[in-house]
Amino acid sequence: MSPTSNVPSSVVSDLRSNRSYIETAFENCQDIVIENWTYGGGLKYDVLSVYCSSLVSADNNHYLKRTLEDLSGQGSGTDDVASPDSIQSYFDRGGAAWQGFTTSSELSGAVELVLQGYVVLLFEGWDKAVAYKVASFEKRQVTEPVSEPVVKGPREGTIENIDINLGMIRQRIQTPRLKIEFLSAGETSKTSIAFCYLDRVVLPSVLEEFKSRLKGIEKYDVPETSYVEDWIQDSAYSPFPQYRYTERTDAVAAALMDGKVAVLVENSPAVMIAPSYFVDFIGTGEDYYVRTVFASMVRVLRLLAFLIALTLPSIYIALSTFHSELIPTVLLLAILDTREGIPFPAFIEALIMEVSFELLREAGIRLPRPVGSAVSIVGALVIGQAAIMAKIASPIMVIVVALTGIASFAIPHYEIAIAIRILRFPLMLAATLLGASA
Repeated sequence: MSPTSNVPSSVVSDLRSNRSYIETAFENCQDIVIENWTYGGGLKYDVLSVYCSSLVSADNNHYLKRTLEDLSGQGSGTDDVASPDSIQSYFDRGGAAWQGFTTSSELSGAVELVLQGYVVLLFEGWDKAVAYKVASFEKRQVTEPVSEPVVKGPREGTIENIDINLGMIRQRIQTPRLKIEFLSAGETSKTSIAFCYLDRVVLPSVLEEFKSRLKGIEKYDVPETSYVEDWIQDSAYSPFPQYRYTERTDAVAAALMDGKVAVLVENSPAVMIAPSYFVDFIGTGEDYYVRTVFASMVRVLRLLAFLIALTLPSIYIALSTFHSELIPTVLLLAILDTREGIPFPAFIEALIMEVSFELLREAGIRLPRPVGSAVSIVGALVIGQAAIMAKIASPIMVIVVALTGIASFAIPHYEIAIAIRILRFPLMLAATLLGASA
């Protein structure tokens, strides 16, 4: 859709030409309100108002009245204080000081302002559009992030409004050295992207590399923060996460004070932290609010959980298939006794149980919360018991898969947990073919 060629793209003093452009631009957009009305002494001046009814406040007439009262009150004392000439003079001299006022000399710019939640006013006899923001978006309240709960510490999480998120970060880092830079991405979505860093803390080489990787993203639509990662990442085929995500403002503030860069995207609560290291994925914001010895012990426990979740099924397959002499005799006899009558080799047995567990986990996530957890727990119990009784899997294999699942739940960041779930199956296959040498 593009306005007709015989209609000017710049705002002109002829109100009918301006309206023609606006109507063409918003053809078949029934939530766009275009109204002609009059104002001033004797109602002799014409004005066109344009706004999106699904974005602005329902009490829009109040704002229109307030706008003209504000403009009319700045005249020279004559009876014609709200004439187009006086309004033009008022804006040219910077008289509109209250927040949200802007002007545009291009009709395309006026169209963009309407879609951003502005009310646009076009005056007969003036070649500029006046716009003021009265957007009234429904947004989520600031609450504790569901994916990052803590026992001790603040419970403030980011939401889908980038201004509120930046404000919460500013409250935690109250220094002008906190730099925030904006850019707009996408010809269609016009998504606001902000990246923050702490001047004299972030390494200049890190900031320069980040900015160089971000170049060119303005041409593409970015509906969510992960799209920025896709643009700047080192490798699209690596199973490991290259950047960390958080919805906790205290975690963002801590990362900025560590010399990292935080990326926020409008309409997304996720904040991306760059660069990120492996140790970042086994830590939580709560680690900063407990004693050092306790935090260190818990991190070691999470590292152990990482190793168990990644390698335990593979170790069991390798030992039971190729290196049974490494298993203590009593334990080996117990394993052989439980595997008696199992028709599958250890790899197929582990594959069946792991796939079943992953299906249950995915079903528990996608189902409604009140029933999701119950289905996943009951399903795991029922399937595990049924598999043992049907001699499809041995009790020791059920224990191995259960320990692997519990260990994966102990890893605090979803991105690294996904990588473990992906890598577990190639490691199981390698253990089946190569044993411990894999």
